[in-house]
Amino acid sequence: QVEIWESGGGLAHPGGSLQLSCTASGNIARIDNMGWYRQHLTEPRALVATMTHDFSPKYSDSAKGRFTIARDNAKNTASLQMNNLKPEDTAVYYCYAYIEGATLWGGGIQVTVSS
Repeated sequence: QVEIWESGGGLAHPGGSLQLSCTASGNIARIDNMGWYRQHLTEPRALVATMTHDFSPKYSDSAKGRFTIARDNAKNTASLQMNNLKPEDTAVYYCYAYIEGATLWGGGIQVTVSS
């Protein structure tokens, strides 16, 4: 059984930075895409950043130029460096991993950007 969990959320001031980390554990042969979505209140969950197994990144328009995704295939981990945070980045951030045809999700972690 594979488990996904996130760490590193919390409170940041506008203009500040946070780094999120994601770890996938269990019997994992290969993770295809791995990345981050976020959900604010009742809005739909939306893509923030994702990366293929071959390290090709994709970002939402709001994340481009401010956020950087990275992953370590050997450790089954991913990270999201978030800089120049804005109040509208406030959301629950979810890590996902696409493994053997299935999308697996972490439980989510709160990021709050407020002065």
